[in-house]
Amino acid sequence: MSTFSGISTALSSLIAQRQALEVSGQNIANSNTVGYTRQRASISSLPAASVSSMFSTNNGPGQGTQVTGIERLGDVFIDTRVRSETAGSAYLAARASAYTSLEQGVGEPSKTGLSAQLSNLWAGFHDVGNTPNKDSARSALLESANAVVDRIATLYGAAGTQWTQARTTTVALVDQVNTTAANVADLNTRILSITNTGGSANELMDQRDLLVTQLSGLVGATARVRDNGTVDVLVAGNALVSGATTKALTVTGPTLFSGATGALASAGPPPVTAIQGASVGVAWEKPDGTTSSAVGLEGGRVAGLLSVLAPPSAGAGGMLTEAAASYDALATKLADSVNALHSGATTVGGATGINFFAFDATKPALTLSVAITLPSDIAVATRGKGALDGSVADQIAALGAAPDGPDAAWSSTVVQLGVRTASGTSRATVAEASRASAASQQLAQMSVSTDEESTNMLAYQRAYEGSARVLTAIDAMLDTLINRTGLVGR
Repeated sequence: MSTFSGISTALSSLIAQRQALEVSGQNIANSNTVGYTRQRASISSLPAASVSSMFSTNNGPGQGTQVTGIERLGDVFIDTRVRSETAGSAYLAARASAYTSLEQGVGEPSKTGLSAQLSNLWAGFHDVGNTPNKDSARSALLESANAVVDRIATLYGAAGTQWTQARTTTVALVDQVNTTAANVADLNTRILSITNTGGSANELMDQRDLLVTQLSGLVGATARVRDNGTVDVLVAGNALVSGATTKALTVTGPTLFSGATGALASAGPPPVTAIQGASVGVAWEKPDGTTSSAVGLEGGRVAGLLSVLAPPSAGAGGMLTEAAASYDALATKLADSVNALHSGATTVGGATGINFFAFDATKPALTLSVAITLPSDIAVATRGKGALDGSVADQIAALGAAPDGPDAAWSSTVVQLGVRTASGTSRATVAEASRASAASQQLAQMSVSTDEESTNMLAYQRAYEGSARVLTAIDAMLDTLINRTGLVGR
């Protein structure tokens, strides 16, 4: 080892400590940056130089130190758990939100809910039965009946509006997925270019990981890291992003909540039965704009919305079409049960065979109406008992307390909706707590501690100062050797 080699050793330390100090400075600068993963400079010692010869020996120290790389202090297992929990939480949150909106639209129990309006309808029949000779009681009954009809149509329309909004949201989210996937592919390209030249692309990797987590929340995406540092993003086992290439997703299925019976029309309001055989889904989009196979999403908000949009026959999901079907069933039961009694009664003028309600069997909730316009056409008298008999009105009013009547059917629908909403909200809350716990662990692993970085900066600073002192000492030694050795022996 020559005397001058000490300068190289001290210089290598100066360079390494400066680089490590810069890394700590970068950490502190990004201590509040969302998605940033703290970094650490990996420093290793350099061995002593050796000369290839038979009898060569080297009893000197090594040649200093060097920074071999800048590591991201993340944890791939925690990242995977966060993405999995995010996918499940987003799925359940979408379903819970849909149930909550549907329950709020039903508005039960309340003074303006359908239950209260049905009670007013039965009370109106009671009043007509008690005073069949008063047109005021008959007019009030017609108003109550029209209120029930309007409320059922409003409930059906609200379910259809929520369905349309959910589908529109699904389309927007799928577009966001495609844009995010393209950004991940672009980052893959940039990261590969930087790493191939020996640079550090840690900050770009942070951005990419943040986008992959967003994709997990949208479509339940998972990530697979390649040996070259790029990431493949998988959706339902298929590659959404593969290196620098991407595949696009598109929403398929019906665009309308209604249409002609048995098929979806381009316009017009069809019944729920028209969409029971069709389902909104997500498929892979080909370059020519056509679609290939469907994507079986296993998590994410889009999967939750697809379960909301599903037809009732799909089992889990289809809450909106199920609700609309229950409104159709209620309208049919109400009309049939009242008409069965009303058509057999006689009016004050002796007419019989008159239906109280009218509806189109293909879309009962939307077409249900009061078939009677004149109070005198209300038939409440039993045949042969006189025009002012009101016994049939009492029989119709008793439908409100019947175990298989319209009120019982509506009560069952409301209770079932309440139970499902409570269950969905509870599951979403638990899933969100689990996601938050995983995110907290991830944050603890990757976040920057300013206290720790300050300690590291102090250590690097002291090491830098020590290396500079070594350099100064060697410089003084060389000065003596070069400039003063010639004076010896004079």
